[in-house]
Amino acid sequence: MSNTNISETGENLSFVLEGIHKVKFEPRPVPELKDPHDVLVNVRYTGICGSDVHYWEHGSIGQFVVKDPMVLGHESSGVIVKVGSAVKSVKPGDAVALEPGVPCRRCEPCKSGKYNLCYNMAFAATPPYDGTLAEFYVLPEDFCYKLPAHMSLQEGAAIEPLGVAVHIVKQADVRPGTTVVVFGAGPVGLLCCAVARAFGASKVIAVDIQPNRLQFAKKYAATAVFAPEKVAAAQNAARMIEENDLGPGADIAIDASGAEPSVHTGIHVLRTGGTYVQGGMGKDEITFPIMAACSKELNIKGSFRYSSGDYKLAVDLVASGRVNVKELITGTVKFQEAEQAFKDVKAGKGIKTLIAGVRA
Repeated sequence: MSNTNISETGENLSFVLEGIHKVKFEPRPVPELKDPHDVLVNVRYTGICGSDVHYWEHGSIGQFVVKDPMVLGHESSGVIVKVGSAVKSVKPGDAVALEPGVPCRRCEPCKSGKYNLCYNMAFAATPPYDGTLAEFYVLPEDFCYKLPAHMSLQEGAAIEPLGVAVHIVKQADVRPGTTVVVFGAGPVGLLCCAVARAFGASKVIAVDIQPNRLQFAKKYAATAVFAPEKVAAAQNAARMIEENDLGPGADIAIDASGAEPSVHTGIHVLRTGGTYVQGGMGKDEITFPIMAACSKELNIKGSFRYSSGDYKLAVDLVASGRVNVKELITGTVKFQEAEQAFKDVKAGKGIKTLIAGVRA
């Protein structure tokens, strides 16, 4: 095995969640390479995701409950510092984006090519697995994606949410000339707009209740924006169709908000035979306009994380200039300021905040 720049102290400073609103910086051992295909990465930048904030705020997401101290973070980039004996695709010194979920590779979803649905997924910062907000992190080589020389490590940290957006837009089967409505102008919703444009959508309408988000969405990637009123979902949908000349309705609706009114409006705004994709996570159960979905014979799909080819395509979209992630990064803080960064994200400040590595 080869290595470079590994901590001389043998410590791996980590940002650890102990309980609701209770975090600490803890020196842990530098993780070992347990498989010849593993690599050790010096984490340089980590974005804060809504799920990280949710664990910090509530201590759980659905069935995933923080029972033991857990390192937070999963949107990361870094530099390879050590490689296993069988590693061929990367070498020490390579800048990489980290795909933070390692599937078992053996179950039926894995073997069918849908490893994001793995029954035994080990996903960073999802109990009981530690995340990437640490100085060092271990991954298999094929979950590390080399960044071209002209791509920054800050852009590399944004590949994770972009991978989510790529998967959603692929689920929606966006093609040249299609009309797309995206509900929610947070980071993933904005990236869905950008990816839909890159895939050739002729109209991409961003929907949100916050005027400043809509203003950014129009400047960033949406061809139009829409602010819903406090009226019935069918009324908002009818106004959106009229204002944007969508004819019988949009071809595709993507929800990246998780908000129940958005789901309703998304179903109503679609043409017959249209496609609806649920990417946002909200309440466990909602009321649903099932008659409209049935009578219009809609294609309704879920979307979960990312799968085969999504990360690779995300890197290619940024490298080629077809998607700009720099514009979404509104601030970078020092590692020691991680807790304050979580508070700021919870307060709705900025679009995407990055936490720099331990020794950045």
